[in-house]
Amino acid sequence: MRELVDGGEAMSLRDQCELLGISRSGYYYESRPESPENLAIMRRLDELHLANPVFGSRRLEILLEREGLLVNRKRVMRLLQVMGIEAIYPKARMSDPGAGHRIYPYLLKGLEISGPDQVWCSDITYVPLQNGFMYLVAVMDWWSRYVLAWEISNTLDSDFCIRAWERALGAGRRAPDIANTDQGSQFTSEAYLEAVESVGVSVSMDGRGRWMDNRMIERLWRSVKYEDIYLRDYLDGLELGRGLNRWFVDYNQTRPHQSLGYATPGDVYGDPGAHGAQPKKR
Repeated sequence: MRELVDGGEAMSLRDQCELLGISRSGYYYESRPESPENLAIMRRLDELHLANPVFGSRRLEILLEREGLLVNRKRVMRLLQVMGIEAIYPKARMSDPGAGHRIYPYLLKGLEISGPDQVWCSDITYVPLQNGFMYLVAVMDWWSRYVLAWEISNTLDSDFCIRAWERALGAGRRAPDIANTDQGSQFTSEAYLEAVESVGVSVSMDGRGRWMDNRMIERLWRSVKYEDIYLRDYLDGLELGRGLNRWFVDYNQTRPHQSLGYATPGDVYGDPGAHGAQPKKR
């Protein structure tokens, strides 16, 4: 897990970006060509979608109207598309599958997940900034809820997903048996699939429109947005990266989870940096 130490010896911008998984273009991020009004609507759409993941554009339009935001459905649909949220299906997919992409079955149905590094899951979410937005991808161990790696980007390409996967495999960590994602074009790209399958990992993909198939990481998005992103209102990519670094370290190493018997994800996964960490068992 990356850690950014505040204070002490000054780090170059390049080193900070590398440590936080931010491209230089991410730091010099310029707002997308959306008006302040549209950015405010997009932020509210993100909040509404997070609370109501099965709502499509029609119901989201109605909710906005109830709040005094008179936005027609065509505009709602366009903004959802820019945000990477599919309005037709109940899953927040960051993009449509690539043309002619390979179809993989959902391997987790009925599977007993009994230890760490059996299943990893990945997903992408939209992140609002003061004057624009970025995208966040994370790789999580399903059993322990431990966040193995994360990256941010101002574009929805597969490169930052591959970087996150490669970081998750770093430090001598063993590859999982299964990697589960949705059918977004980033995860169905040949480059991403090659990165996963080249280390002997089986690919599992959610069914179209089945956001619950990847529910562990969906819960992570709810937590990080309500507890950090919405509250902090980050200015740019570097500020976002610093804040997320602090939040994920706290999430992994110090925060007890009821579903884990009040242990931390680091305790359960076997992260030596976590308080009370125990050796991993499979």
